[in-house]
Amino acid sequence: MNEKMLEIMKNQKGFIAALDQSGGSSSKTLAAYGIAATEYSSDEEMFDLIHEMRKRVFTSKSFTNEHIIGAILFEKTMMSKIDDEYTADYLWNKKGIISFLKVDKGLADQENGVKLMKEIPNLAEQCQEAVRKNVFGTKMRSVIYEANEQGINDIVDQQFAFAKVICDNGLVPIIEPEVDIHSEEKEKCEELLKKAIINKLESWNPEDKIMFKFTIPSVDNLYLDLYDYDAVVRVVALSGGYDVDTAVEKLARNNKMIASFSRALLQDLRVNQSQEEFDTILNDVIVKIYNASIS
Repeated sequence: MNEKMLEIMKNQKGFIAALDQSGGSSSKTLAAYGIAATEYSSDEEMFDLIHEMRKRVFTSKSFTNEHIIGAILFEKTMMSKIDDEYTADYLWNKKGIISFLKVDKGLADQENGVKLMKEIPNLAEQCQEAVRKNVFGTKMRSVIYEANEQGINDIVDQQFAFAKVICDNGLVPIIEPEVDIHSEEKEKCEELLKKAIINKLESWNPEDKIMFKFTIPSVDNLYLDLYDYDAVVRVVALSGGYDVDTAVEKLARNNKMIASFSRALLQDLRVNQSQEEFDTILNDVIVKIYNASIS
C-alpha cells in the first residue's frame, strides 16, 4: 500500500469523483452528455466515446487536487492512456489524485429485498493488475431495497468477504452497500445496515484498511461513529439519483462524510460545450460538492 496515498485519503480535504460507469450505464451517461446511441454502432465505439468524455474531465484545468482527492475508474479506463500515461499514473503524476478501480461485475437478481453482487471470479487478478497500474483501492456496489435483515446481512457478508481478498492484495476497498433512495423503509434499512457493519468491524483486523460508500442517510451523522474503528479510512457518500443541489444540501449535514458523486458531478456537462464553458461548469459543480464535503 502506498503510504503517501493513504495519508492523503485519510486526512486531506476534498472528495472522490466517480467516473466508473460500466457497460450498463455508459449509454445513459453518453446520452446525458449529448451523444446519442445512433452515433456509435458497437460497445467498443461506446467505450471509446466514454473514455474521451472522462479524459476531457480529467484533463480539465478545473479537475485538480485542490478539491478532488480521488477518482473511481472503470477497468477499461484504467487500461487506457491519457497523454501517453495509463490513467492512474496520469492522475497521480500530473494531478496528485488517487485512483480506485470498480471491480464488481454488476448485480444479481433481487432476493430478500436486496441485490447482491454477481461473483467476481478473477478478483485477485484484477487487484494485482490494479497494483501494477498504480491504483490505490477498489469499489464494489450492491443495493438494498427493503428492510430485510437476512438480505442486508447477506450483502454485508459478501462485501466484507470480497474486501478481505482486496486487502490481502494490497489495496483499500470501498464497500458500497447502497440503500435505494426510493425505498419506503430507507431509514430502517440504514439502521439494519449499520448494525451488520459494526458486527463485522468488531472482529475486523485494523491493519486491513477499508472505506465505506453510503447513500446519504435519513438520520444525519448516522455513520459518523464508524470512524471509531482503526480500519476505517474514510466514509463517503453517493448521490444516489439526487440532483446535485439536493445531494450537497443533504451531504453538508453529515460531518466527516465526503462526496463520491457520479451523476451529480456530470449532470450539466455537454459534448458541444466550448472548453472554456466546460471548464467553468465543471469548476462550479466541483466547488459546490467540495464545500459540502468539508463540513
